[in-house]
Amino acid sequence: MQNEMVPIGQRCGSRIILAAVLTLHGIMLAWSATQHSPTFNEIGHVPAGICHWQYGMFHLYRVNPPLPRMVATLPLLFCEPNTDWTNYGMHPYSRDVIPMGIRFAKANGSRTFELFAVARWACIPFSLLGAWICYRWASELWGRTSGWLTLSLWCFSPTILGHGSLVMPDVPAAATGVTASYLFWKWLQKPTWSLTAFVGMGLGAAILSKTTLLIFFAIWPLAACLVIFTRRCSPPGITWRRQGIMFAAVFVAAIYVLNLGYGFIGSFERLGEFRFQSRLLKGDVGDQKQSSENRFDNTLMSSVPVPVPRDYLQGIDRQLADFDQGGRSYLRGKWQQGGWWYYHLYALAIKVPLGTLIILTLAVIVSLTSRRYLATRNDEFCLIVPAVVVIGLVSSHTGFSNHMRYTIPAMPFLFIWISKVGRAVEFRHWSVAGIVSCAILWTSVSSLWHFPHSLSYFNEVAGGPRNGHNHLLDSNIAWGQDLLHLKGWLDDHPEAGSTRIASFGWNDPRLAGIEFRLPPVGPRENGGSSGNGNVSELGPQPGWYAIDVNYLHGTHWPAADGTGRWAEIAPDGPNFEYFRRLQPIDSVGYSIYIYHVTLDEANRVRGELGMSKFDE
Repeated sequence: MQNEMVPIGQRCGSRIILAAVLTLHGIMLAWSATQHSPTFNEIGHVPAGICHWQYGMFHLYRVNPPLPRMVATLPLLFCEPNTDWTNYGMHPYSRDVIPMGIRFAKANGSRTFELFAVARWACIPFSLLGAWICYRWASELWGRTSGWLTLSLWCFSPTILGHGSLVMPDVPAAATGVTASYLFWKWLQKPTWSLTAFVGMGLGAAILSKTTLLIFFAIWPLAACLVIFTRRCSPPGITWRRQGIMFAAVFVAAIYVLNLGYGFIGSFERLGEFRFQSRLLKGDVGDQKQSSENRFDNTLMSSVPVPVPRDYLQGIDRQLADFDQGGRSYLRGKWQQGGWWYYHLYALAIKVPLGTLIILTLAVIVSLTSRRYLATRNDEFCLIVPAVVVIGLVSSHTGFSNHMRYTIPAMPFLFIWISKVGRAVEFRHWSVAGIVSCAILWTSVSSLWHFPHSLSYFNEVAGGPRNGHNHLLDSNIAWGQDLLHLKGWLDDHPEAGSTRIASFGWNDPRLAGIEFRLPPVGPRENGGSSGNGNVSELGPQPGWYAIDVNYLHGTHWPAADGTGRWAEIAPDGPNFEYFRRLQPIDSVGYSIYIYHVTLDEANRVRGELGMSKFDE
């Protein structure tokens, strides 16, 4: 650990720079929050959070714990948003969160964008907390240069900027997870009862943000054992027994905070009273003994009180059931049922800036070749193991592969660990220091060049965000975030007239003041039915079009049809893939392509597809 004696003037200067960087980061998040329409999943989090506050119910969006959305919607309680709870299903298997989000948007009209901006602003402190903890942990572990390096990696990461400006649990989970881990790291060095309380509260906040962070219940005991059995002597007045009691108190406090976050609603119900959907908890339904939808029925475990709220456990079960069921997944132009074990590793390789990947490579090299860059085994353990476990856990769920954002809770640990290369300045390894300086500059410039479209960021190896849709779709590039930019483009181009639009997500473009019709579907690029009816009614046809890149590759999600409804796009039926044969004339952000199809172009593509042509 670095114990540098820093002059008062230098400390004050460092604090001013730290405050300036954090302020810039906050301003960027706040600006981005106003520039983008509610995204695909995000639209359900806001009404769910309002429901939690107003009615003390946690059924909506139970697959994610409530802390991030409750923080996001707290200021909305003073904004008096309209709500519509029509047909809100209360049964344990209810997934009415998206219909609730659609009704919420319809009830508030164009004001929806303002309400989401306010909710997003309320989440900015999560990202600021994550940035500060990364800076502090790296500074204490590797030195101040490493602290600045880690701060830059967080604050200018396109992934953090893109998802940190949304009402989503990923960045809050990363921030609360690294905060809890930092407090635990400090506790391992000098366990006290006051720090025990803070560690417990931090862990409680982490598991209230994302269930993935339950991994700490497995990782921390290993870290504690590593310290206890390798430490030559315990801190004064701290016996193994006392430290063990403190350690148990950490988990008790965390469980208390978790139940407190749910208002103790449904806490400590007997395990046998639950009905599950996932194979893990439901058991083998083919076995008559397990036909009750609870593998613990008629066992000693059935009478055991569950120490977590009902909706927390039901949310875990539902998420596992979703992975059991699987889903249609896309990678590099290929669709398949189910995902790939290497999906997240591939996504990280093309979504993380190349400068950051260079620093990661250098960190691995210096760790293997020079002991001077290594910290203690426990220090390294507390950073490497959480990152590896998170990435390994999300990679193991191959029921579907759609979202690189699941790896975000691992990022702060990686940022801190790779910042060890900042010690090259201390060691006067100027070649390493020069490479690191160029790499962090590359990361920052590459990220800022595409801001505020950070959600769509891809690095140069992938061809940048222009080519990103050929690698990944969905939340990795186009999540319905650019409707406001589309409205601005249409206002600036009146010659486009009545543009026909295929928008992705659950926001009706009419909320942004866009009147439109759905483009005509056409034959699939990889074969399949062209549908029934008159071929002349199928695409391509002359006109102006705005097509979300998800539909260029045959996504199956419905599209708003311009009448307040959503049209089904069958995965094996006609769709909008034929637009890939046409050249866009412009783009809105990196998620929507603009096409002006002339009669000649329409006939050319129709001829290529074996369709009858239009008369001149």
